Amino acid sequence: MKNLKMPTSRSYHKFLIESLKNPERSAAYIEAVLELEEESPDPELLRAVFKDVIDARINANNISDSAKQLHEKFDQMLAESNASEIYTFIELLDELGFRVAIRADADE
Repeated sequence: MKNLKMPTSRSYHKFLIESLKNPERSAAYIEAVLELEEESPDPELLRAVFKDVIDARINANNISDSAKQLHEKFDQMLAESNASEIYTFIELLDELGFRVAIRADADE
């Protein structure tokens, strides 16, 4: 029997980063995680989501230096506060009958 080399599949993370180059997919990804997190907030997941989106933009050469700096500042804030402000804000909106919606800028 011949030795057959099976094609290897792309890693999920590579696929994810590639798909997040699309601003509409990035927006849907962030929004889905924010909705999911309403039940049991996970600050590390939220940080990972934003890192994935930033990595996709870096990979696509579609990110400014100021956006990179803002991400670093935002990531540090999330780490220090366990994202409590964001989750409290979303919970308040929910109690008031509102929903958070993330959408891509039409200019993207």
